Amino acid sequence: MISPSIKIELSTMPSQPGVYQFLNTESKIIYIGKAKNLKKRVASYFRSNISSRKTKNLVKNISEIKHVVVNSESDALLLENSLIKKYQPKYNILLRDDKTYPWIVIKNESFPRVLTTRRVEKDGSEYFGPFTNYKTVRTIMDIFSNLYNLRTCSYDLNENNIYNKKYKVCLEFHIGNCLGGCEGKQSEDEYQIYISNIRDFLKGKLSSSINYFKKEMNDASKKLNFEKAQRAKEKIELLNNYQSKSTVVDSKLKSIDVFSIISDNSHAYVNYLQVAYGRVIRFHNIEIKKKLDESDRELLLISIINLREKFNSKNNTVITNIDFENVLDITFIFPKAGDNKKLLDLSLRNTTQFKIEKLKQVQIVDPERHSLRILDQMKTDLRLNKNPVHIECFDISNIQGSNSVASCVVFRNAKPSKNDYRLFNIKTVDGPDDYASMEEVVFRRYKRMIEENNDLPNLIVVDGGKGQLNSSLKALKKLGLEKKVAILGIAKRLEEIFYPNDPIPLYLNKKSETLKVIQKMRNEAHRFAINFHRNKRSKQALNSSFDTIPGLGENTKIKLLKKFKSLKKISAISDELLVAEIGKSKTKKLRDFLNSRS
Repeated sequence: MISPSIKIELSTMPSQPGVYQFLNTESKIIYIGKAKNLKKRVASYFRSNISSRKTKNLVKNISEIKHVVVNSESDALLLENSLIKKYQPKYNILLRDDKTYPWIVIKNESFPRVLTTRRVEKDGSEYFGPFTNYKTVRTIMDIFSNLYNLRTCSYDLNENNIYNKKYKVCLEFHIGNCLGGCEGKQSEDEYQIYISNIRDFLKGKLSSSINYFKKEMNDASKKLNFEKAQRAKEKIELLNNYQSKSTVVDSKLKSIDVFSIISDNSHAYVNYLQVAYGRVIRFHNIEIKKKLDESDRELLLISIINLREKFNSKNNTVITNIDFENVLDITFIFPKAGDNKKLLDLSLRNTTQFKIEKLKQVQIVDPERHSLRILDQMKTDLRLNKNPVHIECFDISNIQGSNSVASCVVFRNAKPSKNDYRLFNIKTVDGPDDYASMEEVVFRRYKRMIEENNDLPNLIVVDGGKGQLNSSLKALKKLGLEKKVAILGIAKRLEEIFYPNDPIPLYLNKKSETLKVIQKMRNEAHRFAINFHRNKRSKQALNSSFDTIPGLGENTKIKLLKKFKSLKKISAISDELLVAEIGKSKTKKLRDFLNSRS
């Protein structure tokens, strides 16, 4: 029931871009959203046919609505992001990160030092990062120390201090790590070449450093200073080795951000790749827990804003797996082929792998959450009204109509419940009629469950197409259960999912967890039925053979079967053993029979 005050707010809301806030009875902001059209977007929360439980809970707690109009959808996006960070509402996605990531800083000073830090300060220095892995930072700093003679002291090396000889060279100079800028032994212009190369390196452009050392190597060779030339060559090899470990994409691609997202009912997984000078120079993955069944588009936009801000990306081009219109003064690319598509595929592979790893971790640490997530996904994929906590699957097995049997396997919380498995001999059907057999078994199963007052399943799966499904539905109608229990059939050839009274089958993604659970059930039911059928035929064949042996009574046959298990084994044993078991007369009759069959 919508309150009169909210009805008035909805009727007077403008049809312009803006940001809206939902407040509870305590005037606390519980949700912040953006809209291209405020009136339409906010009114959509109060529709009568909303199916999302989370959205219903949100609407139930709305006591007041506030909004602000902005110039464009892009402005709304940016304002929404800043307000969410400020107020951190209960029902919004919060991309918070407790980690303090390391940065590499080029200090704003004469003879700039190159340091690592976890604090970014507004001191005029240049900060590069953040880096998600401190090992990467150490590797880069080691490369710098091997390539360049950088100072490590904290002296104020301005012109006056150097001119007045305020400082003396230290041990670093004497062991060759520093060239003595404090005493004027190295000019600042020469030192700034190092800094320029380092700056390019940190932006992903290694060619400046490589060209610098190539020139140094060639100059040293011409002057016959082969030792210096060798050192320069080793530095070039070091740079090339580092470069080869970066993921090379295409040297034509300059500065590009790549984002991809995949999701399930409860979580979304985002991968971010930053590309510079044809190489991936940064990657980062995040997992997002959905609050209100947000769309992938919404979640990816939030991620793009936050991750670009976090990693200080100024790239004007963004590749994504969602076809965005250009917002935020950024050019969005949704590639279909070419180098951009290869980049997007690389990001999607990382996203998929990240999701797999996260789900495996959840399966180990929190199996209950893992099962609930799969059930939520099955509910959505199979268009069910509730989670299929209890599923039963049926299969028929026969060979040319003989010894027809059926199996019923039971899954609870998407896992086999083997104690609840059941086997059936077909009693009312003659010949190979799978449809009639399926109708009989489904009727018997649920008639008994009703009589015993047992809980009915949430979903019934039958192995087969429309024929088996319609036969099962007949049985449910006889019992008055056709509207109480969901039922579907799965045809093996193309893994088609059939629903009652729907001629068009559902095709699930071959990699979806929903299809994997159904396939596992179907295969389990098939295995269970086949084993039962095989045992029944073997027993029948064995009994038939014994029945034709003249002069052997029922007790003798049972005694032999218990002791030796089969006619084949009985044929192989000695007469002495048989005489000991059943006597000389019966042994002769048995041996005569066996000899007549060979």
